[in-house]
Amino acid sequence: MASAQARVGQQALAVLDVALRVPCIFIIDAIFNSYYDAGSGWAGAGGAVLLRGAGVLVSGVVLLLSQKALFKFYTLFFAVVLGAAAALINYHATSHIDFYSAYYKAALGFRLLPRNGPTLWLGMATVQLVFGVGYVFLLNLQSVFAALVVLDIMIPLWGLMIELPADVRQLVAVFSGVALALNTAVCLAARLKWFYYSCRYVYLLVRHMYRIYGLQLLLEDTWKRIRFPDVLRVFWLTRVTAQALILVYVVRAVRRESGDATGGASDGGSDSQGYMLSWDVFWDLTSNLIISGCDSTLTVLGMSAVISSVAHYLGLSILAFIGSTEEEDKRLGFVAPVLFFILALQTGLSGLDPEERLVRLSRNMCLLLTAILHFIHGMTDPVLMSLSASHVPSFRRHFPVLLVSLALFTLPVVLSYALWHHYALNTWLFAVTAFCVELCLKVVVSLTVYGLFMVDGFSNVLWEKLDDYVYYVRSTGNIVEFLFGVIMFGNGAYTMMFESGSKIRACMMCLHAYFNIYLQAKNGWKTFINRRTAVKKINSLPEMRGDQLRDIEDVCAICYQEFATSARITPCHHYFHALCLRKWLYIQDTCPMCHQRVYVEEESRDRAAFSNNNGAYAAPQDAAAAAPLAPGDNQPPAEPPAEGAEAAAGGAAAELDDELLEDNDSIEYDEDEWGTLNGSTPIEEDYINDDTDSTED
Repeated sequence: MASAQARVGQQALAVLDVALRVPCIFIIDAIFNSYYDAGSGWAGAGGAVLLRGAGVLVSGVVLLLSQKALFKFYTLFFAVVLGAAAALINYHATSHIDFYSAYYKAALGFRLLPRNGPTLWLGMATVQLVFGVGYVFLLNLQSVFAALVVLDIMIPLWGLMIELPADVRQLVAVFSGVALALNTAVCLAARLKWFYYSCRYVYLLVRHMYRIYGLQLLLEDTWKRIRFPDVLRVFWLTRVTAQALILVYVVRAVRRESGDATGGASDGGSDSQGYMLSWDVFWDLTSNLIISGCDSTLTVLGMSAVISSVAHYLGLSILAFIGSTEEEDKRLGFVAPVLFFILALQTGLSGLDPEERLVRLSRNMCLLLTAILHFIHGMTDPVLMSLSASHVPSFRRHFPVLLVSLALFTLPVVLSYALWHHYALNTWLFAVTAFCVELCLKVVVSLTVYGLFMVDGFSNVLWEKLDDYVYYVRSTGNIVEFLFGVIMFGNGAYTMMFESGSKIRACMMCLHAYFNIYLQAKNGWKTFINRRTAVKKINSLPEMRGDQLRDIEDVCAICYQEFATSARITPCHHYFHALCLRKWLYIQDTCPMCHQRVYVEEESRDRAAFSNNNGAYAAPQDAAAAAPLAPGDNQPPAEPPAEGAEAAAGGAAAELDDELLEDNDSIEYDEDEWGTLNGSTPIEEDYINDDTDSTED
């Protein structure tokens, strides 16, 4: 119970922390969006620049304050606001003979206070008393000073109640306000020491973190500490909500003035219909809100934060639906806002005219949608490959992934059809269509590989050509994706030269050329070379068939399946399926049993020692000694090893006729010995990724 209460308290503090930082973003956004009169001269321009700089600096400092310092700052700020409000109310009340009429005009027609008399004075006294008590509480004044401050706030009302002359009442209100201002200034001056040491502490902490951890970790820590995404999200939603309320109020006021309370209907109706908005009016309001929601850099950041939240929960929902637990697949909430912000900077979204901004935003959202669909395919493809390769029989496990894959194929087709039906061909439509076709191709490749693995799972015979078929399918898809990447580079170059060139677009094109063209071509060629080398190595090894294969009566040490048709013999006289050994050679060029080199030159193979199944080594007399021998063949005695292990060599020479009949699993190593024997090299990650039985593209 206590832990639950503590957790609720922490969440409440976090919400309050975010809410108190949002006004700083509003002030910075208002400063950046404000304009000054260029004809005011150098003095006016310089003053405006200094005022803007000071406002941005103060707002930025408050935004970066720690939680404790932020709460203390707002305590002082609200105390100053309450004191100023009390002084203004006193001056306003004593400056008007008919206070209610002035208040009525200021309150926009809402009758919150009675017309006149003691009830009005009592209401004002209650308000002033509340302000005075709040002022005293926030500044934490002593009891004597607190009573004097409350008395100072209430004195002008007493003058109003006893009907002093207007000049005297105003003079009393002015002296009361001056006394309250002096008290506030003294209280703030007494806290200058705290402000100085707080700023110095923040400076020393930032400098220490920069020296120890670097700029990147410092920015990441500050980003998380002030909850900047949440601040931006609340800022954007609050701004859009306020603008929506204002627009709806204005629309209703105009409709009331024009007498059209039914939203354009010719006949009168009930008053409740006046609250309903027609579809055209609703669309206009929504368009205006969207246009104003990305009219500055901060609003674009706020919209990116909202997109991040939506994409994050969308990604989590899809992961839960398909049954994936990969942490790397939870980055959709990070990838989507980054792409949106880059597209906004690349197209200059916030600096466009309103109508053009709406069109550009819709185009950017289409591109973002295709990118999100590509990312979702990257989430579903490993799950699809895992289910097919592991031969999971449950239909309930396969259905969600297949349904998502079907949706990933259908949505791009529908989107492309809708866009081609409403828009003429241009560079943007060409890019969206290319991304949609590429996504459909990826889905087809994934489903084809999935089908191959499922067919192999239902088959009772080893499908030796499965690896080749999977490679052919994936290679075809990768080649088409590479061609699309080249075409998109040309489309971007045309857009930059003839439509809207910018430095950010040029940088993005360079990144696209490196990651999506150069690296993809390099990795594809490397995979092809690795496979061709592995096939060459396999073909260079002797093959065992017929009676020799039946006399082995053993299984492949890689897949633990019997030898049905043939087996390949390594120079160290271990035997495997050709398909299994080829997959192993994609990873490293050593024997899975003894870790000797599998592929050696003919000259070195003549001189290389080979091991029998008991682990002894012998040097063959000629190249034919490395070839497979039928049981019963006579063998010449082996030469003793150079290191003088005569006993091991003699045992190997005596039992050489029975080498191929020994258990192929007789030599075993633990994991610690795996990477140390014979100087074996570590497994390269690129080779692992190239294995077509893996769950990655």
